[in-house]
Amino acid sequence: MRITTKGRYGVRAVLYLASTYYNRPVSIKTIANEEGISPEFLEQIFFRLKKAGIISSHRGPGGGFILNKNTSEITIMDILKALDETIFLVPCINDKDCKRIEECISRTIWEDLSKIIKNYFTNLTIKDILEKNKTEYYEKLDSGQTFTI
Repeated sequence: MRITTKGRYGVRAVLYLASTYYNRPVSIKTIANEEGISPEFLEQIFFRLKKAGIISSHRGPGGGFILNKNTSEITIMDILKALDETIFLVPCINDKDCKRIEECISRTIWEDLSKIIKNYFTNLTIKDILEKNKTEYYEKLDSGQTFTI
């Protein structure tokens, strides 16, 4: 299984929106600068996240992007699906043309592990991640440090 840069950046950007600015729109330029992501690449990611209903945009002065749902309603799997990420450990799990599909004993290992990973991402919300990391996050904010996800 390999989560691409697009998937990792998508998760980081959503976490950034969730952890900063308290539901005020944030520009792509701000997020790109803070997270070290190309603004052009982030635009492509946000186009897909917006299409999936995870984020929404606001135009005009002070405009930008905000979460379209509560943090407890957005899962990592939602983000990965919106960005067309696949969660398969080995190619043959998703390959219906595999020549060994009927007699491959090891296939069940990879299928079961893939299900566990999918289940984990399906049940892991943005809120869960923020709560798990809130102590470190707030300590860094209190000390004036920059916090990156």
